[in-house]
Amino acid sequence: MGQATATKAAPMPSASGSGPPGNLTAFIDQGSEFEGKLSFKDTVRIDGSFSGEISSDNTLIVGETGEINARITSVCVVISGLVEGDIVATQQVVLHKTAIVNGDIDAPSLVIEEGGQLNGAVRMNAKSGSAGSAGAPPAGPKASKSDQGDDSTK
Repeated sequence: MGQATATKAAPMPSASGSGPPGNLTAFIDQGSEFEGKLSFKDTVRIDGSFSGEISSDNTLIVGETGEINARITSVCVVISGLVEGDIVATQQVVLHKTAIVNGDIDAPSLVIEEGGQLNGAVRMNAKSGSAGSAGAPPAGPKASKSDQGDDSTK
Protein backbone atom coordinates (compact mmCIF):
# COMPACT_ATOMS: atom_id res chain seq x y z
CA MET A 1 0.00 0.00 0.00
CA GLY A 2 2.15 2.87 1.27
CA GLN A 3 5.51 3.55 2.72
CA ALA A 4 6.46 4.86 6.16
CA THR A 5 9.69 6.74 6.49
CA ALA A 6 11.41 6.82 9.86
CA THR A 7 13.59 9.88 10.18
CA LYS A 8 15.32 11.97 12.78
CA ALA A 9 14.49 15.63 12.35
CA ALA A 10 14.74 18.91 14.15
CA PRO A 11 11.96 19.54 16.67
CA MET A 12 8.80 20.80 15.02
CA PRO A 13 6.96 23.65 16.74
CA SER A 14 3.56 22.83 18.15
CA ALA A 15 0.50 24.60 16.81
CA SER A 16 -0.16 26.40 20.05
CA GLY A 17 3.34 27.78 20.44
CA SER A 18 3.71 25.96 23.76
CA GLY A 19 6.98 24.43 22.68
CA PRO A 20 8.21 21.67 20.43
CA PRO A 21 6.39 18.36 20.50
CA GLY A 22 9.69 16.49 20.34
CA ASN A 23 11.73 14.94 17.57
CA LEU A 24 9.80 13.63 14.58
CA THR A 25 10.64 9.93 14.41
CA ALA A 26 8.20 8.66 11.78
CA PHE A 27 6.34 10.17 8.86
CA ILE A 28 3.52 8.65 6.82
CA ASP A 29 3.54 10.66 3.61
CA GLN A 30 0.67 11.83 1.42
CA GLY A 31 -0.56 9.02 -0.82
CA SER A 32 0.25 6.31 1.75
CA GLU A 33 -2.56 4.18 3.19
CA PHE A 34 -2.30 2.11 6.37
CA GLU A 35 -4.72 0.07 8.40
CA GLY A 36 -4.21 -1.49 11.84
CA LYS A 37 -2.82 -0.50 15.21
CA LEU A 38 -0.13 2.19 15.45
CA SER A 39 1.77 2.59 18.71
CA PHE A 40 4.78 4.87 19.21
CA LYS A 41 6.82 6.65 21.91
CA ASP A 42 8.01 9.74 20.01
CA THR A 43 6.42 12.23 17.61
CA VAL A 44 4.76 10.90 14.45
CA ARG A 45 3.31 12.90 11.57
CA ILE A 46 0.65 11.46 9.27
CA ASP A 47 -0.07 13.11 5.92
CA GLY A 48 -1.56 9.97 4.35
CA SER A 49 -4.53 7.79 5.32
CA PHE A 50 -4.70 5.66 8.45
CA SER A 51 -7.52 3.45 9.71
CA GLY A 52 -7.59 1.60 13.02
CA GLU A 53 -6.22 2.62 16.42
CA ILE A 54 -3.43 5.02 17.41
CA SER A 55 -1.67 5.02 20.77
CA SER A 56 1.20 7.36 21.61
CA ASP A 57 3.40 8.36 24.54
CA ASN A 58 4.18 11.70 22.90
CA THR A 59 2.73 13.73 20.01
CA LEU A 60 0.65 12.84 16.96
CA ILE A 61 0.58 15.38 14.14
CA VAL A 62 -2.07 15.03 11.44
CA GLY A 63 -1.04 17.09 8.42
CA GLU A 64 -3.43 18.94 6.10
CA THR A 65 -3.65 15.96 3.75
CA GLY A 66 -3.93 13.46 6.61
CA GLU A 67 -7.11 11.40 6.86
CA ILE A 68 -7.48 9.40 10.06
CA ASN A 69 -10.33 7.02 10.87
CA ALA A 70 -9.27 5.81 14.31
CA ARG A 71 -9.54 6.12 18.06
CA ILE A 72 -6.54 8.20 19.15
CA THR A 73 -4.90 8.07 22.60
CA SER A 74 -1.89 10.36 22.99
CA VAL A 75 -0.22 13.00 25.13
CA CYS A 76 -0.65 15.74 22.52
CA VAL A 77 -2.56 15.71 19.23
CA VAL A 78 -2.08 18.46 16.62
CA ILE A 79 -4.56 18.29 13.72
CA SER A 80 -4.59 20.10 10.39
CA GLY A 81 -6.43 17.40 8.39
CA LEU A 82 -9.43 15.11 8.90
CA VAL A 83 -9.99 12.87 11.93
CA GLU A 84 -12.98 10.54 12.18
CA GLY A 85 -12.99 9.07 15.69
CA ASP A 86 -12.61 9.88 19.36
CA ILE A 87 -9.47 11.54 20.74
CA VAL A 88 -8.13 11.16 24.29
CA ALA A 89 -5.12 13.36 25.12
CA THR A 90 -3.44 13.68 28.50
CA GLN A 91 -2.13 17.20 27.78
CA GLN A 92 -3.53 19.01 24.75
CA VAL A 93 -5.45 18.82 21.48
CA VAL A 94 -4.85 21.54 18.86
CA LEU A 95 -7.11 22.01 15.84
CA HIS A 96 -5.66 24.22 13.10
CA LYS A 97 -7.92 26.25 10.82
CA THR A 98 -7.97 23.39 8.25
CA ALA A 99 -8.84 20.69 10.81
CA ILE A 100 -12.06 18.69 10.74
CA VAL A 101 -12.77 16.36 13.68
CA ASN A 102 -15.86 14.16 13.72
CA GLY A 103 -15.70 12.58 17.16
CA ASP A 104 -15.45 13.32 20.86
CA ILE A 105 -12.42 14.91 22.51
CA ASP A 106 -11.26 14.23 26.07
CA ALA A 107 -8.33 16.49 27.02
CA PRO A 108 -7.44 19.03 29.73
CA SER A 109 -6.57 21.66 27.09
CA LEU A 110 -8.20 22.31 23.71
CA VAL A 111 -7.12 24.95 21.20
CA ILE A 112 -9.24 25.56 18.09
CA GLU A 113 -8.08 28.09 15.51
CA GLU A 114 -10.76 30.08 13.71
CA GLY A 115 -12.01 27.85 10.90
CA GLY A 116 -11.24 24.57 12.68
CA GLN A 117 -14.28 22.26 12.86
CA LEU A 118 -15.26 19.99 15.73
CA ASN A 119 -18.38 17.85 15.46
CA GLY A 120 -18.60 16.04 18.77
CA ALA A 121 -18.56 16.42 22.52
CA VAL A 122 -15.70 17.82 24.59
CA ARG A 123 -14.72 16.69 28.06
CA MET A 124 -12.02 18.67 29.82
CA ASN A 125 -10.66 17.23 33.04
CA ALA A 126 -7.50 18.45 34.72
CA LYS A 127 -6.39 14.82 34.95
CA SER A 128 -7.80 11.93 32.99
CA GLY A 129 -8.52 9.95 36.18
CA SER A 130 -10.56 12.72 37.86
CA ALA A 131 -13.83 12.17 36.00
CA GLY A 132 -15.70 11.96 39.31
CA SER A 133 -14.77 15.45 40.51
CA ALA A 134 -17.76 17.71 41.00
CA GLY A 135 -16.63 21.22 40.11
CA ALA A 136 -20.04 22.55 39.08
CA PRO A 137 -22.10 22.04 42.28
CA PRO A 138 -19.92 24.32 44.46
CA ALA A 139 -20.28 27.12 41.88
CA GLY A 140 -24.07 27.03 42.20
CA PRO A 141 -24.21 27.70 45.96
CA LYS A 142 -21.57 30.46 45.67
CA ALA A 143 -23.67 32.20 43.04
CA SER A 144 -26.74 31.87 45.28
CA LYS A 145 -24.94 33.46 48.23
CA SER A 146 -23.82 36.43 46.15
CA ASP A 147 -27.34 36.81 44.76
CA GLN A 148 -28.71 36.83 48.30
CA GLY A 149 -26.18 39.45 49.30
CA ASP A 150 -27.22 41.66 46.40
CA ASP A 151 -30.91 41.32 47.42
CA SER A 152 -30.18 42.42 50.99
CA THR A 153 -28.41 45.61 49.85
CA LYS A 154 -31.46 47.22 48.23
